[in-house]
Amino acid sequence: MNRTARILIVLAAIMGADGVMLAAASAHGADASRLASASSMLLFHASAVLGAVALAERGVVHGRIGIVAAFGFVLAASLFAGDLTLRHYAGHGLFPMAAPTGGTLLIVSWLALAVASAWPKRGKIP
Repeated sequence: MNRTARILIVLAAIMGADGVMLAAASAHGADASRLASASSMLLFHASAVLGAVALAERGVVHGRIGIVAAFGFVLAASLFAGDLTLRHYAGHGLFPMAAPTGGTLLIVSWLALAVASAWPKRGKIP
């Protein structure tokens, strides 16, 4: 396993831990729907990062594109969840349109994973 894959796995684990913490905070706080949404984004996409890394490492998908999709999941879910969490606790977001930007990047990352799956691997017979 290469260094990039290990970094992504560490980031996915941190996303998972943060997602669980936000789920707990949303369960114990009043008007915490933003935290529940942030938690879901982190938990779902932590799993997506692990899946993309595993697929790329095993050569099931185009490796570079799969890794780009995994980094996209990390960045985009962090933007989305970070914006919602900051809005809940501080009353303002990261920057204007941070959550929609994160959401759009999540869509792009899923599409990149689809491209990684469809991209032909060199030297392999279909």
